[in-house]
Amino acid sequence: MGTNSKSSHESYAVSPTVSTEAPPTPPDLGASAPKPVMEIDPALLLPDSGSEMPLTDQGGALTTEGEPASGAPATGEMPADAPAEDEVPVAETAETEGLAPEPEKADELEEAAPTAAETEDAEGTDGAGAAAQGEVEPVEEEPEDTDPPLTPVPEAPPAGVAVGTPILVGGEDFLNSQAALVSYLSPDGPREVLLAHVSEDAESKLLDALSVSGTKMVDVQVEEQVNERLELDKKANLAELVTAATTSVQHKLKGGGPMSEASIQKHQKALDAVNAVLASPGLTDDEKAMAQYYLDQVNTVGEKIQNGGAPMAHFDPHGQPVTKTVTKQIPAPADEPEPGTLAAQLRDASRIKATLDTQSGETSWDGKSRSKANGKEYAIDLGDGWSAVYRPYAANDPGSTEFSMRGQLEVHAPVGAGHGKQLVDRLEQLHLVNAPMTAAEGEWTYLSNNVTAQNLAGAPGMKAAFAEAKGLEDLQVQEIVHQRAESLIGLGEDELHYQVKRIQLEAAQKVLPKKVKVLREAVAKATGFAGGDALAASAGYDPTPAASGGWLTWSRFDVTGKSAQIKEAFKGRSLTHSIGSGDMVALFGTGVLASTEKRAVMGIGSGVGMSEHQDKYTGGANSVFIRVANTPKSGHGGQLIWDDPSVLMRRSDYYAYNGDKYGVSPDKKKSAGLTRDPLKIATHGASNNEIMFRDGLDLLGAEAPSRIVCNYASQRTALLESFKARGITHLGGKPVEDVVKSSH
Repeated sequence: MGTNSKSSHESYAVSPTVSTEAPPTPPDLGASAPKPVMEIDPALLLPDSGSEMPLTDQGGALTTEGEPASGAPATGEMPADAPAEDEVPVAETAETEGLAPEPEKADELEEAAPTAAETEDAEGTDGAGAAAQGEVEPVEEEPEDTDPPLTPVPEAPPAGVAVGTPILVGGEDFLNSQAALVSYLSPDGPREVLLAHVSEDAESKLLDALSVSGTKMVDVQVEEQVNERLELDKKANLAELVTAATTSVQHKLKGGGPMSEASIQKHQKALDAVNAVLASPGLTDDEKAMAQYYLDQVNTVGEKIQNGGAPMAHFDPHGQPVTKTVTKQIPAPADEPEPGTLAAQLRDASRIKATLDTQSGETSWDGKSRSKANGKEYAIDLGDGWSAVYRPYAANDPGSTEFSMRGQLEVHAPVGAGHGKQLVDRLEQLHLVNAPMTAAEGEWTYLSNNVTAQNLAGAPGMKAAFAEAKGLEDLQVQEIVHQRAESLIGLGEDELHYQVKRIQLEAAQKVLPKKVKVLREAVAKATGFAGGDALAASAGYDPTPAASGGWLTWSRFDVTGKSAQIKEAFKGRSLTHSIGSGDMVALFGTGVLASTEKRAVMGIGSGVGMSEHQDKYTGGANSVFIRVANTPKSGHGGQLIWDDPSVLMRRSDYYAYNGDKYGVSPDKKKSAGLTRDPLKIATHGASNNEIMFRDGLDLLGAEAPSRIVCNYASQRTALLESFKARGITHLGGKPVEDVVKSSH
């Protein structure tokens, strides 16, 4: 249930290990020889552009009808301000006509292009003959300036590191443009996996790559281990009575109110029932263990009634593991995929079931074991031992399935090390951008995140800026089509479809610097700057992501540029997180406070967080929960305290409620009270308020808490010894001895 109801969040911290080697140059899409099979279908050429471009074959040159071949720009450079045919230009209403250049530019192009007569004359000169004999050196194109990737892709991500290596992928196909490369240990060798969260807008591209089987179902016999309640438990209603007492007291603990008479009565009723069972003659060992389990919980509830304190750990009814053979229906094996698509099966959703070694901090997975999830996913065959798993938005009802897993993608390499770059390359098979993000592209993500974080989507000119950016991308697609015209003209339908998808990916990546300029200007105007250049030069503007544990975060310039104002707003207030009776040494041994979804793939078992089940359905499972409170003088045991909230509020990915909403995700539904405004968050006074930070926090790096309050002096000593053994002397610029405290 929200903040301070989370127990110990075990996870693993590591500095990203990346290669300095630049990624390979994208292949030349125009290099493949044309196969004269059919004329080009215009619907295939620009399936997503929305503009009509009837194409004809005029002597081997691809042109639009009614437009002379010489009308295409000779250099392939489209005017940056020319809108697509189906887009309304910003601040203009003049219509454009297809790809026809402006009259002045058309005149220039005609002057620059040789006439047919000039070409024939040139063929008869000595120079032409010399060229035919190879005596004239070809003109070499000047190489384009390269923008190095923000996060170069490693050949082999470090094996066993639970959080993996974070990377940024160009374009907008992934949430925050982020992915992680994880190398699990296994008896057969490393198992390397790419994990990412596909944006909902990009799903149609991915699904277009699949040939899905799922309509034919077959019965299969499978063995499942389930927890069954004992008959004595059911007869005495122990689970129901103990759960009712626990829930009632828990509600009071989280709300900070006094214990009610009803809560006390529920506790007494549960205690009487459990004692009655324990006093029964002839109990079996299993029944005794069951009754003792409930007695321990009832005693914990009683202690909380008397003394209050932090919320209790999550409680589940007692269950006896039983293996049963059950009949299930699964999708039949996929038929042969349609040409140009990937074989895929729709099946019940699942997650990687890895294991984290708490002693070494290493994660392992056998490549097969998976835990159950409520929803559907596609199992995709990428060929040559490669595979992928995708949990789609479309097939998972947000009202009845686990909301936090929608859009999750796994790409699996064959067993063995060294597949880092290939894992990214394989995204192309799924029609997703597969190139590392450059600095110019990173600025687009930074600006987009600030638009969301600062609630600028409705600001004047913002909608028009995004529309203009989309028009630029459509124009880029058209430009590349003209450049590749001769190589596309004779392709078969399947090959043409594939090449067009690659062109769309290339265009999305190539046009981003132009889109950035448009968006930067709009954001500048919306936030009171004179223009994009002034915004970029301001003190708080930093479009470079920061490493935070096993993920990357983007800042918001309205916080980093106004740190004094933020600190003043939070004066006398701190951010806190309680792990209750959780193991503080284990938490810092792994180094990150990780979300439920992150813990799942890291190998940390379920039951660590207090409301994991509910959080998966609200979307809160993608975040960790923090709360704002009056600065505590000493703090209570099992608590992390950030006395300078700006350390965390600089991030752009948080949202908050002044109450417990189970972290309901902003994209799930509109929930009353959601805010991203740090100045408003500073005023939240409800004892169960919550702030959600996506993925997690880096407890050993720049996001380290200013105070760590252990339950006992012995735990403080153990934590300091752990830091000493690992060479950790300071946290947040302070000696660890000054950071680590104990409540007893």
